[in-house]
Amino acid sequence: MAQTTYPPLESETRPLIGTDAAAFYLNRKQQTLRWWATYERGPVLPIRINGRLAWPVARIKEIVGV
Repeated sequence: MAQTTYPPLESETRPLIGTDAAAFYLNRKQQTLRWWATYERGPVLPIRINGRLAWPVARIKEIVGV
């Protein structure tokens, strides 16, 4: 299985990222983030775009302290 690499969070310029990248930066499993989205609980909530989850980078940076 190929390992996905992500840029350092400090250099992330996109306003929204996918669940895989958000889970990586928050050091959580993707399923945990999906649970947060489903039950609308958790430190960060996604925006739904055509049924897909998009996580706000600004909030992730705030949580991580970047």
